[in-house]
Amino acid sequence: MQDIITVILGGGAGTRLYPLTKLRSKPAVPLAGKYRLIDIPISNSINSGIPRIMVLTQFNSASLNRHVTQAYQFDRFGRGFVTILAAEQTPHSTDWFQGTADAVRQTMPHLSARRHSHVLILSGDQLYRMDYSKMFRHHVEKGAEITIATIPVAASDAPGLGILNTDADNTVLGFTEKPGLQELAGLESMVSPDMQAAGRVYLGSMGIYIFDSDVLVRELEGNPTFTDFGKELIPNVIEHHKVFSYPFTGYWSDIGTIRSFFEANLSLTGPSPEFDMFDPVAPIYTNPRILPPAKIRHSEIVDSLIAEACVILDSHISDSVVGIRSFIGEGSTLHRTVMLGFDYYSWHDRAVRDRGLDGPDRPGIGPGSSIENTIIDRNVKIGEGCVIGNQAGVQNHDGDGYSIRDGIVIIPKNTIIPPGTVI
Repeated sequence: MQDIITVILGGGAGTRLYPLTKLRSKPAVPLAGKYRLIDIPISNSINSGIPRIMVLTQFNSASLNRHVTQAYQFDRFGRGFVTILAAEQTPHSTDWFQGTADAVRQTMPHLSARRHSHVLILSGDQLYRMDYSKMFRHHVEKGAEITIATIPVAASDAPGLGILNTDADNTVLGFTEKPGLQELAGLESMVSPDMQAAGRVYLGSMGIYIFDSDVLVRELEGNPTFTDFGKELIPNVIEHHKVFSYPFTGYWSDIGTIRSFFEANLSLTGPSPEFDMFDPVAPIYTNPRILPPAKIRHSEIVDSLIAEACVILDSHISDSVVGIRSFIGEGSTLHRTVMLGFDYYSWHDRAVRDRGLDGPDRPGIGPGSSIENTIIDRNVKIGEGCVIGNQAGVQNHDGDGYSIRDGIVIIPKNTIIPPGTVI
């Protein structure tokens, strides 16, 4: 594993996650009250024994760069590192990253400066746990030049993914990027009896690749017009390289939409979630903040996650995620709500905040407010007696201080909602 380098793609504009991506990139979006999406692939890589990691960033990257720099500092005597490679203009390229393949192509000089035989390429906006060392052993045992991690999906999910055809030996025979439902005939692959019974007979690409380094260099340099792995490079390499599928059947969520982000967070609050945050062997790493425990007074908490340094007063919270430093006032009710937390304590004056934290004074949930089916971004102030929950069932709308996507209300970062507001 010492000769593998991990490359994590920081993503583009993330328009389907807007307004959560208004001020940050997708991998920087908070997750489960205390993490960021980028923590998942970085933690998976470290736990797999692959501690040399490069994160490629471009769009709205300031908060992502800051988080990675603060969170991942290795012992100077070890070989591990997590480094940011931002898009840059050079004498050889004056363009920003044009796609996933182009991003890796433009950063090849930095990759080539470090000894490696294989490159592991990951997405920065997915929720799953995988031991990449098992995938690498599969790669070596098959004599593969390229290995693609795949997950069985049903027909309803296939149009959102690249779909692979494989034989009984996991050799990839074909690749179709985001086929329509009418194009699925003949794209089925051999899957386990359990997956077949569930109707999950299509192998979707997880956007996780292992390349022999010389193959990656040759394909990127030999096809300078290819900008995307899924749309262009992968379909092309199948014809003349040994490409294999690595079947994965564990939990995996591609957090590409507001609905998928919302449901992925709420799924963690159940009694036995498919994604186990309490795995002692494969922990999730993040910024080691020095925060006090949560303080909860005369409140009822049901099937919820409460992060550090929260203050909850005389409230009822169910099926919700409450992020770090959140403040919830007396008599409030939260149901199926995801609070991303605060960057500072609600009661702290501006004079004692870190510079650059320009959110409202006294953020938090005001007394007597009722909130449901809502995502509350960082440092939001919701006034007393507000009712937020999209009772009208609107699917998509942009209002004053809020947005609705897929029927879910989103209150953007640093927003102030006046007392008595009904959304």
